[in-house]
Amino acid sequence: MMRRPIARRPVPAVSLPANLDPVVARIYAARGVVSGEDLALGLERLLPVGSLDGVEQAADLLATHVARGARILVIGDYDADGATASALVVRALRRFGHAEAGFLVPDRFRFGYGLTPGIVALAAERGPALIVTVDNGISSLEGVAAARERGIDVLITDHHLAGAELPAANAIVNPNLRGARFASRALAGVGVAFYLMLALGRRLGRPTAPTAELLDLVALGTVADVVPLDHNNRVLVQAGLERIRAGRCVPGIAALAAVAARSLATAGTADLGFFIGPRLNAAGRLEDMSVGIECLLTDDPARAATLAAELDRLNRERRAIETRMHAEAVEIVRRLSLEEEGARLPAALCLFDAAWHQGVVGLVASRVKDQVHRPVIAFAPGEAGSARGSARSVAGVHVRDALEAVATRVPGLIERFGGHAMAAGLTLPVARLKEFSAEFAAEIARRAGPGLLDGRLETDGALAPAELSLATAERLREAGPFGSGFPEPSFDGEFTVVESRVLGEKHLKLWLRAGPRSPPLNAIGFGWLMRPGAPVPRADSSVRLVYRLDVNEYQGLKSPQLLIEYLEPA
Repeated sequence: MMRRPIARRPVPAVSLPANLDPVVARIYAARGVVSGEDLALGLERLLPVGSLDGVEQAADLLATHVARGARILVIGDYDADGATASALVVRALRRFGHAEAGFLVPDRFRFGYGLTPGIVALAAERGPALIVTVDNGISSLEGVAAARERGIDVLITDHHLAGAELPAANAIVNPNLRGARFASRALAGVGVAFYLMLALGRRLGRPTAPTAELLDLVALGTVADVVPLDHNNRVLVQAGLERIRAGRCVPGIAALAAVAARSLATAGTADLGFFIGPRLNAAGRLEDMSVGIECLLTDDPARAATLAAELDRLNRERRAIETRMHAEAVEIVRRLSLEEEGARLPAALCLFDAAWHQGVVGLVASRVKDQVHRPVIAFAPGEAGSARGSARSVAGVHVRDALEAVATRVPGLIERFGGHAMAAGLTLPVARLKEFSAEFAAEIARRAGPGLLDGRLETDGALAPAELSLATAERLREAGPFGSGFPEPSFDGEFTVVESRVLGEKHLKLWLRAGPRSPPLNAIGFGWLMRPGAPVPRADSSVRLVYRLDVNEYQGLKSPQLLIEYLEPA
């Protein structure tokens, strides 16, 4: 396991409330919180609905179709963001009394991503007067044109970056359009959909409450899509978490939490991102996201439980496929390292296996990226000699812009691509994979500044032995929501190993002391032995950890627990 440099986040001098716990104050300051106002997460702090570019025109279009009683069809992406956005729009329209609202989600294996002409033809069979895209559509020039030729109006809501040309839709709402003035470019697809439904409610003279009651869906989609949790997104996520903790979420979220054995009462962003979100995503990865959307749409708890059980089954299947593919990817990287004969790996890696599953390559790319600390694209076979890839990047390297640069420099090399800074998708001919790999690695090398690919770990410094307590852990849990762009607090420090053992052949369990008179601390590294070259320390040895301080609950008792993120001999 490669040694990684550890850097502590700078803590600027700021004016925060004097009654804040010193550790929490340090965490906030390191994340750009400069005053007590930044900590206010009530819905009154939400950016004004009308300030989202294009939302008023879009609401007018929607209101016109609602007034006519026209059939409206929502077409979403096949991930958790798209599923929550689809469910939110359909639920909101029905709450506004519009019964003619349905959804359609593309089969990723037949139609691929977005509003394609093939999806438009399928949608036309349902006779919609209006298609509303959620979490997709901004790059669907041909699909929008096909819909308009059929006399179907199109309203695009998306948050992905646009290309040089925009589709000829009747209305577009996207905070990431060039020249957009909205103060947050970090809205997820479900966040854009939420703003649109608020604007529609205002047009229809309806109070905001019916839409605000769907903030549990906004929280789930926002966290699962790993968009940056800027202040506006933290307001949305916090409001959604409060509904979930109070048991006022849709039955589908409650059912997914139940199959994942997570408590609604203490739900946090980790529960949404690592337990509920993956089960919802499993449907779109392996089969059809329709089952996930139906789970979020039903008001029948028994039906929700049945659908959640199916999603849980798919998630177990997904994990098995991912484990196999990840092992194969690690072997590819190992062989590549040997071929480099001691030289550094390329600035970016492109991995391909003819047996890989299209729906799981993004997860594999993410795991390998975390191990090699550079952008990774994992490819699976597509149709007609093509390869479909899913890219994952590291902080500071905008992967979608890198793909655009390659596409501009070598016209025709990439057939289609889209995405944002940290993740993107693309399609290209299998026969040109080697050429693309070289071009992409060269482009990343041009963009990556010194030290950007060295695997640097940022921490919030050390905790004193007295701070390694249940009280501190609980205060950190309450300090959220945390997520992308507002990361979970992590710390570094040296410890003496009291006891070391392996659980279930893949987890590392340690008992540690922070000092000679300190009580032993429970520490665990989940999946630690799945990491190539991960060390297993012996008792009485000294180790340096990067860890998160969490609350461990077992048989009704709570205790502090260190979640190991990195370990090396001290």
